[in-house]
Amino acid sequence: MSVSLSNACLRLRTASVPQKQPLLLNGVVRFHLQRSSHVSSYRFGFNSNPFFRTHTPRFSKCLPPRLSNDERRETQVTTEEEVVEFQRLFSNLNRSTLKRESGSLSSAIFLVAGTTVGAGILAIPAVTQESGFLASAVACILCWAFMVVTGLLVAEVNVNTMSELGSGGVSLVSMAKRTLGSFGVQVASWSYILIHYTLLVAYIARSSGILTNFLGIPIWESATLFSLVLGGICFFGSQRFIGATNGVLVVGLIASFAALVAVASGDLHWEALLKANFEAVPMSIPIIALSFVYQNVVPVLCTDLEGDLPKVRTAIVLGTAIPLGLFLVWNAVILGSFPDTGVAAEKMIDPLQQLRSTSVTFGPFVEAFSLIAIATSYIGFVLGLTDFFSDLLKLQTRQNKPFLYLLTLVPPLVLSLLDPEIFFKALDFAGTYGVLVLFGILPAAMSWSDRYVVSSSTGTSAPQLVPGGKVTLSIVMGAAGYVILSEVVENFSRYLNVS
Repeated sequence: MSVSLSNACLRLRTASVPQKQPLLLNGVVRFHLQRSSHVSSYRFGFNSNPFFRTHTPRFSKCLPPRLSNDERRETQVTTEEEVVEFQRLFSNLNRSTLKRESGSLSSAIFLVAGTTVGAGILAIPAVTQESGFLASAVACILCWAFMVVTGLLVAEVNVNTMSELGSGGVSLVSMAKRTLGSFGVQVASWSYILIHYTLLVAYIARSSGILTNFLGIPIWESATLFSLVLGGICFFGSQRFIGATNGVLVVGLIASFAALVAVASGDLHWEALLKANFEAVPMSIPIIALSFVYQNVVPVLCTDLEGDLPKVRTAIVLGTAIPLGLFLVWNAVILGSFPDTGVAAEKMIDPLQQLRSTSVTFGPFVEAFSLIAIATSYIGFVLGLTDFFSDLLKLQTRQNKPFLYLLTLVPPLVLSLLDPEIFFKALDFAGTYGVLVLFGILPAAMSWSDRYVVSSSTGTSAPQLVPGGKVTLSIVMGAAGYVILSEVVENFSRYLNVS
């Protein structure tokens, strides 16, 4: 895929401005042309080389047709600013056909939904059975709102960074470097690698167990088969093919989920859904927050949608609203199947394992839903991590694609084989120390710097997807920091009691 700053013909107006200003998006966008040529407010298009990505957009000289000498003298200037009102930042071009291939909004929604619905949903009933359905439903809704805000902050900074660099495919590393400097790059890099490797390990560990039960093959063969099939789809598939695959998987996810709910709801204990123990909610926050992770594909999303912020906002809100509904219904069905578990938090038992062992008809639906949920999330995480490594190591994706995919797929496969029972431990660790840092504190910190440091130094105002200013950003960072600190204190006290 090639990214060009070629747009459809746009109507421009001119004004004299200082020479050095970054581009702004979504509304008024400033392009600066140094020329002694002539411009008027006729309709024309910008064209750049479609075969190369450059950090500085190249624009061709534009002359209105059939100008008289008097008209040319009136429009002649030395330095001008062209203010363009549009939504799309650039155009995605196919290298072979040189035709525009913009990502569709429906594919973007499916990508977000598929990435969000992963292995985390399988762990929600286990970590929320102590708090009960009502309390966990409140926690799910609050975590959903929190993760929507942080995802919009990532999109906001990503699109502003693309406009400043003049190229698409900007990862969290470039965003952190532009807004937070070298320290931000280190935090983003290590947190990103930690959470992605940890979650890929959890996905492979759980899927290999499901495939082993179904196919009757050893664990290592199941894990390798899962990694090769889905990794091969990501490696060989085009953007449209991967989007279509994700769409099919999401449809299969919804279908298996509906069948599962229909089977399980026949023996539902409605009084069990009224349980609410809010004191037990904090222990479930890390895994619930982890269940709503999708921010790793937001840079991919912004590039596919060509920096169109209204479409990006719609994709994030609707793409995460679908998993929220699934999570609430899923948790109600599972927790409602047990009138009172009486299980303490320290002795957590997986309700899904109990249902599998007690119901012959329920087991196959759980297995199908679990495998599809893991597959949709696995694809999103593989795509996000390969793009991240490409940007971090400054490697061209096309020439170094095999190496990037080996670096993404092999380490999680090896680690999952070392401890097949690592599923819950990996999710809890990633949720506490990975998600809340990388997709909690970091987006708010980058947005703070982008809005109030970078913009003030350049004299420009960036488009804001999240209202509330500094108050909202402070709440986001404070909430994430509080949960992390609480988990650290609880784990330390537990360690002291054991020793």
